[in-house]
Order: sequence, then structure tokens, then C-alpha cells
Amino acid sequence: MSERRGDEAGGAVSGEAGEEPGRVIGDYADRVLDVVERIPAGRVMSYGDIAEYLREGGPRQVGRVLATYGGSVAWWRVIHADGTPAPGHDRAALEHYRAEGTPLRSARSPVRVDMREARWGGDLKPSPVGRPPDPRRSKMRLECRWSVVECRG
Repeated sequence: MSERRGDEAGGAVSGEAGEEPGRVIGDYADRVLDVVERIPAGRVMSYGDIAEYLREGGPRQVGRVLATYGGSVAWWRVIHADGTPAPGHDRAALEHYRAEGTPLRSARSPVRVDMREARWGGDLKPSPVGRPPDPRRSKMRLECRWSVVECRG
């Protein structure tokens, strides 16, 4: 279990009724929230991008972490692979996208972010946990100092 606690350390606090504020969250949830906190304003990652970066879990597991603990991070920066925000959050997400200058394909319902322009591949060091990502299945844009590679599945 992680030492990150809700209110005491500025970490994640569950947004669900009945959850204890300040409870210790799991290591996986802590790593998901760390990635979300590093996504720059105006950029996004899909649920699957985060799972792939962590080399653990999948889009549903990342979504569950955000549904449970995401109120303390920029949740609107984590979206579906088709560019849409979490169901029922179009209006709130759109306000954040406009304020941050996030590239949009549609500002009308359903709100849709331009994934080609807004997707963030991360300037993060790869996670040592889990299996290495399969480049044949990767949709993330990987950047380094000398070249840019786009992987397609």
C-alpha cells in the first residue's frame, strides 16, 4: 500500500459516498494519479495510454482509479481513445479544455478532443513494473531527443 493519504498529504481522496477521507490508497492507484498529475495543461492521455505507460492494468482499471480518487487531479486530461471525456462530464471538461487551450474536434455534445494534436506521450521515464508495452498495439506517440516514432496497431 502507498503512503499517499487524502487530505493529509495532498494526495487522493475518494469522491464516493461512504469512503473514508484520508485512507491509504493502493500502489497502482497512486501510480495512476502520479501520471495524471504530470499531464501538462492543454494535453491529454487516454485511459489505455496510462495503463500502457504503467505496463499494468488496462483502461477499465485506470477509469476505476479516477472514478474513485480522481477528484484531486486533473481528471479531464484523461479521456477515451476516441477523444471524448468521461460520460456525464462533457460540460465541466469543456470548461477546462477551453481554459487550457486543449485542441478540440467538437465543442458540441459529444465534446471531442483532437487526439492527434492533444495526446501526450509523456516525458516520463518508463515504469519498471509489469510487462513491456507491445509496439504493435501501441497508439501512443513516443518522442526522444533524436527522433519521433509513431506506432500503429
